Amino acid sequence: MRRSRVAGFTLVELLVVIAIIGVLISLLLPALQIAREAARKGTCTNNLKQLTLAVINYEQTFKVFPPSGIVDRPPGEPKELDGSVRKNGYVYYTQNSGRMFSWVVLTLPFFEQTALHKQFDFSKSALDQRDGEPQSQYISTLGCPSDSAQGRIFSDLRSTRRKVFAKGNYAAYCSPYHVEYQNFFPGALIAHIPQSRRRFRDGFSTTIMLSEVRTRENTSDERGVWALPWCGASLLAYDAHHLAPTVENENFRNYRRQGRYVVDPAFIVESAQPPNNPGPSLDVISTCSNEADAVFSNMPCRAFDRAMYWSAAPRSLHPGGVNVSWCDGRVTFMNDNVDRTEFGYMVSIDDGKPISKIE
Repeated sequence: MRRSRVAGFTLVELLVVIAIIGVLISLLLPALQIAREAARKGTCTNNLKQLTLAVINYEQTFKVFPPSGIVDRPPGEPKELDGSVRKNGYVYYTQNSGRMFSWVVLTLPFFEQTALHKQFDFSKSALDQRDGEPQSQYISTLGCPSDSAQGRIFSDLRSTRRKVFAKGNYAAYCSPYHVEYQNFFPGALIAHIPQSRRRFRDGFSTTIMLSEVRTRENTSDERGVWALPWCGASLLAYDAHHLAPTVENENFRNYRRQGRYVVDPAFIVESAQPPNNPGPSLDVISTCSNEADAVFSNMPCRAFDRAMYWSAAPRSLHPGGVNVSWCDGRVTFMNDNVDRTEFGYMVSIDDGKPISKIE
């Protein structure tokens, strides 16, 4: 009597098959991750393009660019007479004063957010909104899927009196220097002085307007907050110091700027904030809680009361750099290793320096 043999895999054969499948999966996963990141990056680029066009359409409608933020002038500061290069002294940008509406709030109608714009009561500050709490709403156009800003909020007892603010992933450059110095060393969007086309002495095609920022899942970290005109929230400053006599740099209220902005090479390595800057200069925000986690997340920060100035770097989770938009409407990718001096001139609107290569 012959025994019938049942066809099947031996244990060794089964293990070999499992091993082969494991190798194939390990080979496919990086390709899948690259494809997913490419899709996320594409969405980020499209959103940045929409926001840039919104700012340009605002300018075409009102003949001036939206202010970087609506804040109060310091007491006793004289008003500019003609909006030209500073003739009446220095106007300091105090980000946590006045009504505190960002450029994003002002441009909402220009990227299909008219209904949300109407919910804002512009007679009150951003901290005193009631109707629908518009500042707390997440806007998909302001989000980059690579960062997962959706659901992340900013709510701090000292800074916002526990008012909830939603986060996003885009900010405007207001200065190649510091946020508070934006009226003296202007970027694309500034406050207090109407920013018209004629003030862009370098031209639109060589001036950066917007870039990406990252968020933390930390309610005390304001980075990415779209409704507030604060450093790291909706505003960026490159922190490339202007080449000027030391006595003038130390007392800007007595400083009368002469000529165009010039990068000081003595500060460019230690102070400048290139894309995804790991240091030594750090993002300056109101409160930098859990600094170790911030460093581990590649989002190092320092509290303002330890720095006494405002600057922050553009950041993203795209490998190697960040998306930036230009004042002519283009969106390109900026490498983390961009020449630091040239980047300062890309942010400034009136340096007159040639840019060697812009993709």
